[in-house]
Amino acid sequence: MLELVSSGLVSLWFKMAHVPQPVNPDSLLASWNTPGLVFSTQPDPAGEATVKQYLQGLSTTGLPETNQGVWVQAGFNLLANHQGTQPLPAASLTKVATSLAALEIWGPDHQFDTLIGATGPIQNGVLQGDLVIQGNNDPFFVWEEAIALGNTLNRMGIRQVTGSLIITGSFAMNYETDPFLAGTMLKEALNAKVWTEEVKEQYLNLPKGTPQPQVAIAGDVKVATLPIPKQIALLRHQSLPLAQILKQMNIYSNNAMAEMLAASVGGAPVVAAQAAKAAGVPQAEIHLVNGSGLGPENQISPRAVCAMFMAIENYLRPQQMTVADLFPVSGLDGGTLEARNIPSAAVVKTGTLADVSALAGALPTRDRGLIWFAILNRGTDLEGLRDRQDQLLQNLLQQWGVAQVVPPDVTPSAAVSSNTSGDVPLNFAAEASGSKPTTTQFLGTETAASPASAAQNASTHKQFRLGDDLRNEVLFKVQA
Repeated sequence: MLELVSSGLVSLWFKMAHVPQPVNPDSLLASWNTPGLVFSTQPDPAGEATVKQYLQGLSTTGLPETNQGVWVQAGFNLLANHQGTQPLPAASLTKVATSLAALEIWGPDHQFDTLIGATGPIQNGVLQGDLVIQGNNDPFFVWEEAIALGNTLNRMGIRQVTGSLIITGSFAMNYETDPFLAGTMLKEALNAKVWTEEVKEQYLNLPKGTPQPQVAIAGDVKVATLPIPKQIALLRHQSLPLAQILKQMNIYSNNAMAEMLAASVGGAPVVAAQAAKAAGVPQAEIHLVNGSGLGPENQISPRAVCAMFMAIENYLRPQQMTVADLFPVSGLDGGTLEARNIPSAAVVKTGTLADVSALAGALPTRDRGLIWFAILNRGTDLEGLRDRQDQLLQNLLQQWGVAQVVPPDVTPSAAVSSNTSGDVPLNFAAEASGSKPTTTQFLGTETAASPASAAQNASTHKQFRLGDDLRNEVLFKVQA
């Protein structure tokens, strides 16, 4: 790269692109991988004209252009810009920032541990004491996961608990963060004899023939704020990998999952700072009060949204993964894309509040390659705004042509599937996560890192199915 810069070829190319001179080689190299970088602030005339027509259409419905924001770029080329650096209410585009921050801190293979212990001996299938659950911020512990946990306890030989179900740590279930309510649902899930219709319905998502657990807990659900001493470490449950969690969060725009992830990384200010740094945009362009996007106070500039998407792409590429592994793909995934007319193969994130509609992501084209776009609208006719957003993308696609082949950067890898109920695990190559625990704090004691944690240093990882038991590591052998 230095040879190329010093040769003058890059300077000549910059002049042709109307980039101010001189260019400092060090600053060039430092910025070369900056997401969202554009070498010219002059938009593409054709793209700008299409966006201007779109904004004029909004104006005819009484929506002022000052309340709208659009940014479109392809590589280092700015294609269209309307209030692109102005922070605007972003709604669930905030989840792009949460996804980026989570990736930066943990990596796509990170798994959240939930640890299960016992306060008494186990004899003839009866735990004579309490069953203790220590949560560790798993945002996607749902009915299927709890059923698998019960089946593992049954295989260990545990069918009854004479004491209570003790909840400690940060434990949530079915997106309910109140530990008592989460514990109440877990107690029900562990014993099929008391299942409600809701649990029975979710059980049908599991592979045919999955056992129905029977762990009857005699006592109540209790919440403990302090570690429980003198207990037996029974097993360790690991969540789905972070990439799979983010995919599900973004497909359905799950606010509770986003809030839990944001809290785990340190709160909205940390998410905003981490995302701005990774995206290479000014901190002033990302202002967050939570990790989900609930509330108009969460404001992000259209440029920053595109830069965050591009930062995620840059992060995932060495991991042999793509943005399509974390966000819904039009034509493949449902969720918030149901009833939309977004061009096929576009990887997007939607956002909605009472008076906000937003859409952002990546769209493959024939003439411009992969374009990154962000559209942020204010207005109460949400369905009308969505229709106009979809039509804008269709118009841009008509202008620049349909890509003959979907580029790898927006093709879901074998790493992550949106179908977490699939029966067959998939193998994929990925680099190690940035999180490398050597020991796990277990209710006042320490246990060695699980093989799954140590495997984060390996190059081959697995995708898991929601509700499988491959992620339940038995730590204690019950004597027959």
